[in-house]
Amino acid sequence: MLNRESPVKGIIKSLGLVFGDIGTSPIYTITVVFLLTKPTEVNVMGVLSLITWTMTILVTVEYAWLAMSLGKRGEGGTIVLKEILVPLLKKGRHVSFIALLSFIGISLLIGDGVITPAISILSAVEGSLLIPGFENMSQGVLILIAGLIAIVLFSFQRKGTEKVARTFGPIMVIWFLSLALSGVLSIIHAPYVLKAINPYYAFKFLMENGVSGFFILSEVFLCATGGEALYADMGHLGRKPIVRAWYFVFFALLINYLGQGAFLIEHPHAKSTLFEMILHESAALYVPFLILSILATVIASQAMISGMFSIVYQGITTHIMPMFKIEFTSTELRSQIYIGLVNWFLLISVLIVMYIFRESHRLAAAYGLAVTGTMTLTGIMMTWIFHLKKKKHLAIISLLVTFLDILYLFSNSYKIPHGGYWSIIIGAIPFAVIMIYTRGQKMLYKKLKAIPLEEFLEKYTAAYTTRNKLQGAALFFLKDPKEIPPFMIRSMFINNILYENNILVTVIKRDDPFGVAGFFKEDLGNGLRIFEIQTGYLEVPDIEEVLREAGIEENTIFYGLEDITTKNILWKIFSIIKRLNPTFVQFYKLPSHKLHGVMTRVEM
Repeated sequence: MLNRESPVKGIIKSLGLVFGDIGTSPIYTITVVFLLTKPTEVNVMGVLSLITWTMTILVTVEYAWLAMSLGKRGEGGTIVLKEILVPLLKKGRHVSFIALLSFIGISLLIGDGVITPAISILSAVEGSLLIPGFENMSQGVLILIAGLIAIVLFSFQRKGTEKVARTFGPIMVIWFLSLALSGVLSIIHAPYVLKAINPYYAFKFLMENGVSGFFILSEVFLCATGGEALYADMGHLGRKPIVRAWYFVFFALLINYLGQGAFLIEHPHAKSTLFEMILHESAALYVPFLILSILATVIASQAMISGMFSIVYQGITTHIMPMFKIEFTSTELRSQIYIGLVNWFLLISVLIVMYIFRESHRLAAAYGLAVTGTMTLTGIMMTWIFHLKKKKHLAIISLLVTFLDILYLFSNSYKIPHGGYWSIIIGAIPFAVIMIYTRGQKMLYKKLKAIPLEEFLEKYTAAYTTRNKLQGAALFFLKDPKEIPPFMIRSMFINNILYENNILVTVIKRDDPFGVAGFFKEDLGNGLRIFEIQTGYLEVPDIEEVLREAGIEENTIFYGLEDITTKNILWKIFSIIKRLNPTFVQFYKLPSHKLHGVMTRVEM
């Protein structure tokens, strides 16, 4: 359960953990948009209007209002939407389709999750070129500095997101106040830019610019990247503090974008709009602002890293991802976690992307494609859920938002040949892992040739009445007690290891995200019982504690191991994935001195 704290503390933590990505978009959004179009007054007003309504619809309406209303026990994200939607569906094909959508959504988010730290940190570091004496700094040095910052950030993750949020929150308060103040000071010189809040200017811009205006939308969309983190990070801090913080963030961003527009109208030759605006307003404050911006981009990266941990954690607990080693970093919030493999995969990918693209504006040409894909998939699932729950007005609003998501997705498609393929390539790695792992698990379960419970009971009854038995209790972890796997047959009837008390333990996933309950079910025979552990689908239960609470003191824990032999390249990869990750008993940290693995050779 979430800890109780004051609203202000919750908002500050949210600023540190959730809003870094979208909060640093002003560093590059306006600059990149006006690489594609001339900064005339008409164009600036049109772009500002598009930015205003992009943030309003895609972040405020889609995420802060619609998506976050669909969280379960404080958890959000693509997998949570899938878990809400699947019980509402009746047809198997629909369930498979939704599963596939969720797999794609997760993978796309990871794909763009790599570009977020790269573009955020690199764009801020490039601001140092405006400092007198640093104008001639080479791009190689800038990349080296950005890379070192990324390495420090990722190395800090093991400390836990709670400590990170506590450290970063106050910095982000200063950052957003600085954005708002600089925006106000700039708007004073051209107050008419406030009229850009009117959507008329957005429609006028799109109508007058035609196809080029449509593709400019892909760069305008950069103002909303990070919006998906509101929902993905909901489990870290809860809905209320994130939504409250968003109202403050939205105001600060909007004022700053309007201020940048006012500055650009007055100074149409500006290349790095935000930094040049600050330099123009106060040369003395430029270096402190630059340092603040670098800290803010580090926090932007943190928001995405935290989101990645949440997503992979959900993937593990819902059995669509391998059981990567998880470290819990908070005694207060159960979903604050650290996953080493994910952390270092992201770091290596970020460093590679920085080296390949070299400049932030080139990264911007690749950024946003996967986020629009994720938002579109979120919109589709939300609309479906509202429709099935007979919430017609929400379904209609969600459908309209989804159409806009699709519009932005098609606009971003032009980025594919300009580097957008990198987010697809990176996203393809987790997608391949998910597909190979889920299909491999199904194939493995079929190949293990479990025998029906009735057939097993006949053999068990005969063996239990005629053979010598070991004193104490043995546990057998099964997926389904109605189908007995080969390792039980081997240990009991081939290896002749039979205990006085034999307990079949099953872990059942419930429809709600949290909560754990363990209890004995019916006796199957003399010395043979079923113990069922029911757990929320986002819960990683302490199985040993559940067993102790039920009074179970086992002597041995039997579990199955598979020796997979195959000539199929996909199943070879599946076998490697299985070997590299913890087994069920290792993942749940069951006492190693009691474990007894029984190997079964499986040909796939």
